[in-house]
Amino acid sequence: MSTRATPPDQVTTRSPQPLPWRLDCHVAAGDDAAAADELRRALTARRPWLPARWFYDDAGCDLFVRITDLAEYYQTRTEQALLDQHMDALVRAHGLTELVEIGSGAARKTRAILDAMESAGTLNRFIPFDISPGAVAASAADIASAYPGTRVHGVAGDFSRHLSRIPRRPADGRRMVAFLGGTIGNLDPPRRRTMMRRLARLLRPGDCLLLGTDLAHDPEVLVRAYDDSEGVTAEFNRNIIRHINHAYAGDADPDAFAHVARWNARASRIEMHLRARRDIEWNIAGLGVVVPVEAGSTIRTEISCKFTADSVRAMYEDAGLVLADWHEDPQGRYALSVATRA
Repeated sequence: MSTRATPPDQVTTRSPQPLPWRLDCHVAAGDDAAAADELRRALTARRPWLPARWFYDDAGCDLFVRITDLAEYYQTRTEQALLDQHMDALVRAHGLTELVEIGSGAARKTRAILDAMESAGTLNRFIPFDISPGAVAASAADIASAYPGTRVHGVAGDFSRHLSRIPRRPADGRRMVAFLGGTIGNLDPPRRRTMMRRLARLLRPGDCLLLGTDLAHDPEVLVRAYDDSEGVTAEFNRNIIRHINHAYAGDADPDAFAHVARWNARASRIEMHLRARRDIEWNIAGLGVVVPVEAGSTIRTEISCKFTADSVRAMYEDAGLVLADWHEDPQGRYALSVATRA
């Protein structure tokens, strides 16, 4: 489904003029049933876990914004600094004319890329992609207003199913696909491999992929980034219980769970869990399940894999891509990398 928005003051005119942005929405009513099925399978697995999408109701989004401002959470500000430092050179080196951002959200970091393309005089089109139609529409409108003359084509969809709906670029253009925020690390190896191959299919010769990856380094620093002294991340983690309770008439007390963040050295990842403080029978009427959680046992809510330059290079090679640029912060905590088709 495609829609074009018109300004409110033109709705009743005979010949409304469309705003310079477009939204294609591939999120359908049936997706709610699919999400419920996934959640039911996750909670009834031998080792229960929760899909990360359930972090992000309105309260969860607000809490995550607070997390990005915490002293312990270095990832967001480090990635932003790397973008500010290197995007001008990357745009010139790759001759970029359009940006596709996967998981665009509010498109805050996006502006460092768009500013570099506008400064180079090459910015033609921006394609934000995210699961929330409202978020895509809001960012599309903001970017269209901030960069007059730029075509903005938003796409609302699930990146596990709808990346193929992203429009092809013009034959005379050069595309950058950006997947930032270390989000690739939230996928386990099989899903990560699939995701990288899907991203590679968005590229034609001359295009490139910009990837943000959190690096493996001091485990104490990593754990503190997910278990801050103010308890904001703990509240963010427990809010997933509130969200599911609200969505499916659940009855678990979020405060009956303790927040746990731990480093899994074997898998090179941070894991977030909710540990039951007492025996819990979580009745989720809307899913038709009762989830027993024994005192001391956990439900895994997130993984965040950490990488090295070699593991990122291998990830690219498996997807048929070649590492072209590598930039990390002076402390070796975070990296931006660029890959092109082999």
